[in-house]
Amino acid sequence: MGNTQEKPAGSGGGRADQYQAPAGSGTRSRGSTETPHAQRAPKKGVANGAQRDVSLAGGGQGARGSPAEDTSYLDAPAGALPPHLARLKNEGNRLFKHGQFGDAVEKYTRAIDGCAEAGGDDVDGLFSYRVNPSQIRIESPEDVCILYSNRAACYLKDGNSTECIQDCTKALELQPYSLKPLLRRAMAYESLERYRQAYVDYKTVLQMDTGVQAAHDSVHRITKMLIEQDGPEWRGKLPEIPAVPLSVQQQHRQKPISIELAQARAARAAQDEVRKQEAQFTLSKQKGNDLVKKGHFQEALEKYTECLTMKPDECSVYTNRAICLLRLNRFQEAKQDCDSALQLEPGNKKAFYRRALAYKGLQDYLSASSDLQEVLQLDPNVREAEEELEVVTSLLRQSLMDSSAHTPRV
Repeated sequence: MGNTQEKPAGSGGGRADQYQAPAGSGTRSRGSTETPHAQRAPKKGVANGAQRDVSLAGGGQGARGSPAEDTSYLDAPAGALPPHLARLKNEGNRLFKHGQFGDAVEKYTRAIDGCAEAGGDDVDGLFSYRVNPSQIRIESPEDVCILYSNRAACYLKDGNSTECIQDCTKALELQPYSLKPLLRRAMAYESLERYRQAYVDYKTVLQMDTGVQAAHDSVHRITKMLIEQDGPEWRGKLPEIPAVPLSVQQQHRQKPISIELAQARAARAAQDEVRKQEAQFTLSKQKGNDLVKKGHFQEALEKYTECLTMKPDECSVYTNRAICLLRLNRFQEAKQDCDSALQLEPGNKKAFYRRALAYKGLQDYLSASSDLQEVLQLDPNVREAEEELEVVTSLLRQSLMDSSAHTPRV
């Protein structure tokens, strides 16, 4: 089927071939009209060979010379549909885009009925339209499938899930493994809480196109519901999931994708990468913490360094790594990590305290005393800071005494 493009989620109007979330599912997305590929544009100035519908198209300028309404959309290519049916489809697409779903249903219905009348009693005749002696012949059921699929989109928007399912099923009888009717039927099943059928259709969609985010999200959501509903044996109660032929899967993969779909896939890939990196960060940090508890400070240091390559602005990692550096007597590096932490969080008590220890190791007792006093100003109840301040003060006095003792008298 042509133009099987996934559009970003939204609400309100849209075009009939966009994916829409089922009513009540908490997720809604918009869609666009379906138009098959390999279409011929009509000759300039010819309205698909059909007389204009005055109620929609108007005619020329009004009595006061007001500009005529733009009706060029009526002459847009519509596959191999005969002109009068193509115009009905284009009118339906336009109405759908403006949120007039009931009126769009009427246009699509007239187009579908027109196909049936043109085809007579012969099933194959559904796809052979005898409009005039020259006869337009359609070799595939794609156009009728699209009409049913577009009408299903209207029903879905209006919350008429039962009619939507019926039209999608008819579309799939005409074009098995057509992605959009499958997705719309899945959404309609979900809105009716027919979760097993919805799950099967979503999984079938994903066999054809793994980039349909709406299907991924719905599968996760429905899986939870089925586990609650059917327990651990929920999979055994599912209808059989059809195996999509490899030729159909390959056909969908080879179809050109829209800009919107490419952007949606890129966004999903970026989100997946963020989640993966977040999980790796959490794992590395936890391993670092465990190694510190065991006294393996060099190994912990390496884990915290890994974390900082993923999240260079994570204050807690700097203060944690500073512990390792202090225990390894790498006081200057510990001070630098505390400096980085305080740039990110100027009031971080741990960073002040550990920098004080680094200054102590560097024998800069005055700076150590200043940082310890800062800790106590932020929180007077930190006993470790009180005790360390006494030690540092004593060391500062001793260093001053030693300095004065070695100063020559004049």
